[in-house]
Amino acid sequence: MSWWRDAVVYQVYPRSFADSDGDGVGDLAGITARLGHVAGLGADAIWLTPFQASPQADHGYDVSDYCDVDPLFGDLAAFDTLVAEAHARGLRVIADLVPNHCSDRHPLFRAALAAGAGSTERARFHFADGRGPDGAEPPNNWPSVFGGPAWTRVTEPDGRPGQWYLHLYAPQQPDWNWRDPRTAPFFDDVLRFWFDRGVDGLRIDVAHGLFKAEGLPDLADPAAVPPMRLRGNPLACDQEEVHDVYRRWRRIADSYDPPRALIGEVNLDPERAARYVRPGELHQAFAFALVTAPWNAARWREAGTRLLARPPVTWVVENHDVARTPTRYGNPARARAAVLTILALPGAAYLYQGQELGLPEADVPPAERQDPAWTRSGMSRDGCRVPLPWRRDPAGAYGFSPTGSAPPWLPVPPGWGDFSVEATPPALVLCRAAVALRHRLHEEGVLRTADTVRWAVHDGGLLVAVRENALTLAVAMGDRPVPLPPGEVLLTSDPLTDDGLLPPDTAAWLRPPA
Repeated sequence: MSWWRDAVVYQVYPRSFADSDGDGVGDLAGITARLGHVAGLGADAIWLTPFQASPQADHGYDVSDYCDVDPLFGDLAAFDTLVAEAHARGLRVIADLVPNHCSDRHPLFRAALAAGAGSTERARFHFADGRGPDGAEPPNNWPSVFGGPAWTRVTEPDGRPGQWYLHLYAPQQPDWNWRDPRTAPFFDDVLRFWFDRGVDGLRIDVAHGLFKAEGLPDLADPAAVPPMRLRGNPLACDQEEVHDVYRRWRRIADSYDPPRALIGEVNLDPERAARYVRPGELHQAFAFALVTAPWNAARWREAGTRLLARPPVTWVVENHDVARTPTRYGNPARARAAVLTILALPGAAYLYQGQELGLPEADVPPAERQDPAWTRSGMSRDGCRVPLPWRRDPAGAYGFSPTGSAPPWLPVPPGWGDFSVEATPPALVLCRAAVALRHRLHEEGVLRTADTVRWAVHDGGLLVAVRENALTLAVAMGDRPVPLPPGEVLLTSDPLTDDGLLPPDTAAWLRPPA
């Protein structure tokens, strides 16, 4: 059964979801204890960002053991309990997989450092001699996604400055060499390990990465590569060989009963990303067009049209790498309208923890920021990673931790309790209602996976999307109230005006006239 096609998936950032043991960091037991909230939203699945063993240089995206749980979050028994409890509530579990790079403390990388230049151990990664006098310059001119050069020079076992290794992200995240014949079988075993533990799917980090251009040539203009966007370096991603990996993984996923799902973080133009979901490859690739689009009806129509031209589609406007939508779009009403929008369209919808509460981007003081990108590029993702508020009372960082616990790993803003689950903010009421209505319309056969959508932009900045004459989505993206399309109003993100107009920054679902 292709549950993932229309699923509502709730993304959990473990260190910021719920802290059960009072150390100020969220953990697996905390997630298990709060699964009722996720099930109460009506979500079909949870996606856990990395919880595997890691020194936490990039908060889990630097993995030192792909087949174990970091003690910060618990252990494998705690993970098994989480999976069992999630399944008992009807929630599928998607785990994160980071195949482009690992931690510099991974045993295979430590062995590569110890073995020296020219060794088979170093062939698992991208080691190269430097250029210039005494090899003191990096082997090529590639920049790191996090800022600065993508190369770090090592000290050889005899104490001399030696080769350089490639890291497209932080220096603590060396890139695997996917041209080495040992890499693919290594990750085959990782997939099977988590599938055997009951994981229903894997989200693949930097899925458009893995292979680099043969010979690692220079970029024509490295200054043109924007920070935080691997796609800006065409020599470091989207190489043709990567598709062989996903065909290989699809065979593994399909060998299970029921088959497991593969979801790729493919941050490319929709036309290139579509190649990753061809038959026999990934099941889904994240659609980032709405994440980057401004609050503008014409731009949203363009993005939606391009994405739906190449299904299946995953709709998302928030995640752990971008500013929260109330801040990014300019106000909370637009964020609520965006949630209603992605839930109205055919395909899967991904909600990031706290999005259902209407959390704004938190202002984390520079001295408190922990994102490795902050020190290298001046860009920080900490503001969207602040711990969730569960209670109005500020004790335990508004219920994130038990009362009397250590301070949370990121400071929680004053007044965060107004957004808490206990306070039931308007965004939470809307999210629950919208997911419930979406499920009911699917069960009644009103909405179908293969629905086509007709898009239009009307006067006053009104965006309209009509699904097979079964559901009309209307979003007022201009600066004044606009008339609604014909039909019965089923749900709105904010109340209509007294004369029945759709206010600015408001979305509505309508059942079209028969």
